[in-house]
Amino acid sequence: MPPSSLHPKVYIRLLYDIVVFLCRLPFWLLHHSLAALQRRHREIEREYTAKREVPRFPPRLVTLSASEDETSYHNSASDSEDEPLALIPPSPTHSTAHSPSIPPPPYHSLSSPPQHGPVSPPSPLVADEKPTPPPITPEPTTPTMSSKHFDPNPPHLLLTSLHSQTLTNPSLALDSQNKILYLRPSSKSSSQRVHLVSGGGAGHEPSFSGFVGTGLLSAAVSGTIFASPSAEQIRTCLFSRLPPSSETLVTVMNYTGDVLNFGLAVEKAKAAGKRVEMVIVGDDAAVGRTKGGKVGRRGVAGTVLVVKIAGALAKRGYKLDEVAKVARLVAGNLVSVGASLGRVHVPGRAVNKEEEGEKLGEDEVEIGMGIHNEAGVGREKMELKRLVGKMLRMMLDRNDKERGFVNVNSNEVVLLVNNLGGVSVLELGGIVAEVVKQLGEDWNIKPVRVLSGTYMTSLNGLGFSVSLLNVVNTDIGGPGMIELLDDECEATGWPAQISKLTWEERNQATREEDASNGEEVGESGLRVDAKAAQEVLTRGLEAVVAAEPDVTRYDTIVGDGDCGIGLKRGAEAILRHLSSKPLTGDVVIDLANIIPVVEMEMDGTSGALYAIFLNALVAALRTTSQSEKEASAKVWAAALRQSCEALSKYTPARPGDRTLVDALYPFVNTLEETGDVKKAAEAAVAGAEGTKGMKASLGRTVYIGGSGFEEVPDPGAWGLASFFQGLAGIKKLEEDSNGWEKL
Repeated sequence: MPPSSLHPKVYIRLLYDIVVFLCRLPFWLLHHSLAALQRRHREIEREYTAKREVPRFPPRLVTLSASEDETSYHNSASDSEDEPLALIPPSPTHSTAHSPSIPPPPYHSLSSPPQHGPVSPPSPLVADEKPTPPPITPEPTTPTMSSKHFDPNPPHLLLTSLHSQTLTNPSLALDSQNKILYLRPSSKSSSQRVHLVSGGGAGHEPSFSGFVGTGLLSAAVSGTIFASPSAEQIRTCLFSRLPPSSETLVTVMNYTGDVLNFGLAVEKAKAAGKRVEMVIVGDDAAVGRTKGGKVGRRGVAGTVLVVKIAGALAKRGYKLDEVAKVARLVAGNLVSVGASLGRVHVPGRAVNKEEEGEKLGEDEVEIGMGIHNEAGVGREKMELKRLVGKMLRMMLDRNDKERGFVNVNSNEVVLLVNNLGGVSVLELGGIVAEVVKQLGEDWNIKPVRVLSGTYMTSLNGLGFSVSLLNVVNTDIGGPGMIELLDDECEATGWPAQISKLTWEERNQATREEDASNGEEVGESGLRVDAKAAQEVLTRGLEAVVAAEPDVTRYDTIVGDGDCGIGLKRGAEAILRHLSSKPLTGDVVIDLANIIPVVEMEMDGTSGALYAIFLNALVAALRTTSQSEKEASAKVWAAALRQSCEALSKYTPARPGDRTLVDALYPFVNTLEETGDVKKAAEAAVAGAEGTKGMKASLGRTVYIGGSGFEEVPDPGAWGLASFFQGLAGIKKLEEDSNGWEKL
């Protein structure tokens, strides 16, 4: 039959077949390329197995998926420029059940130009390959604190962590087989046109499982620790864990494994007729252009700003091309740099001597360390101020031809200071303050938003990263980046937000009224010799300062080690007060003037106890002044007794509980009985000595445990007894006179 007589449906069918062929062609090419890489990988592995002598890692049982190829940079000082790392994907034919691993091959170059690419995990065996038993197995070192984990089983740890998200956010569901966390079907999610999907290896939490929620991600796909999820996991997410008719934006950090696997799933979705776009984020500014090579910039913590802004825009109902455009604008205006004080330990992995040798020195910091435990661009000895200065120069110096990735010239800049997992909240606050200070002083940048917290971690990494977003116009005729950043969201990993109104109000008002009660202490008429009293009090305070090493040593054994420092700080503050404002001789006025110093300088439990006692002592002396005009030993004893009774209302501490009361009560009792300060001080010392071997009923010693309490006296009691010794003019015990100094 001539072509002209063919039915029109035949032409349509031919055209359809041609389109399907063209759509499938890229997948066939990618499949054959990966197969070639896998064959080359097995060849290298066999070559290395045949001639290796000592493996880098001891054999162990592992469970690896065929997708464990998430890549990262490794740019340590030992890496030579002519030996770049290579992407070596594991064999897809490998069974993932209880397979022994073999040591990874040494770093080989699969291409001539230097590239800082992935650190490949130990490669699984193909079914017909067996490792040659190593002649020598390195002995594991004694585990350090950083290598201890509550759950050292990575597969179990990952699934339980993902499951916990469904417990803390009822709107989430978990596909445990594919490790997909997604929004449950609801009226809110189904009405949204565009949905965001992201993911990557585990170990970066709350990224990205903690960002699944309304206004952020609609789903997150997780790989194993530091390993990309497989393309099949991601394809399952795109095809069946999102609303059927939705459009999807996939955001992924620039690591080879992530880009390949997410990219393959995206192409499959497009071939199936789904509307999907992918945005690759590379915001790291530590690795320069030369070292980055064709791989480009790594994706680090700045990625979360892309997710937040794009997620807010999607929630507002914007189209896919608009959401993707804004996401790319944000990604293109981001710079980040990280720093760390040490490497992290992956749960389930043995610690060997070589890994121990890679640890940073006690005073070293690694600049540019990545989020997969890979080395940074260098190690230096520097304090926080210099470190922050260097990190900011990496991001902002336009004269740095290796970097200078973004011209941060906007009137609006967003600052993100991210905790890599192991920095205390206290220390992170100090880091934020230093970064903001240097941005203003050295770069004339005053961030319009400052975000601080744990957004993207490297397990328990003892480090932080700084990200800057140069805010630009979105050009979509809608909300700007700042407005979208301020939009509310509902995800466990995103901290509670400060409202837009609070930021823009720029309230500078303060409250600086005098905190005093407005009542000046009047003369009481109860007097002592001012000069003699100042000498005696100074002597007692100096005795406390001299006793600080002993008190600190005792408290280190049975407490937290801060008692001696606290007492010394209070004593020195009172001494400074006395030098500027000598005693007047009126005991009520003088004591009332000392109390604020104690309250300001002495914190903790002992500071509160002393403050209560002294305030009660002032009240007792004021009452006594109505009938007495001379502050005799009898008057002091009666006032001290009333102060002890007042103190007993706020603490159950009594003699025998191993507290400072064991020195206080004997002093007061003896002073009442004899009127002799020296005998009272000796009784206080005896009371303090008696606490040796006394089991504590109160204080931190109760929780410490151990037998330390049998060796040393109570630190608080010893410090107070030292004060009483100074008042009485008793010399400090000699080192060989009573055994305390030798402990």
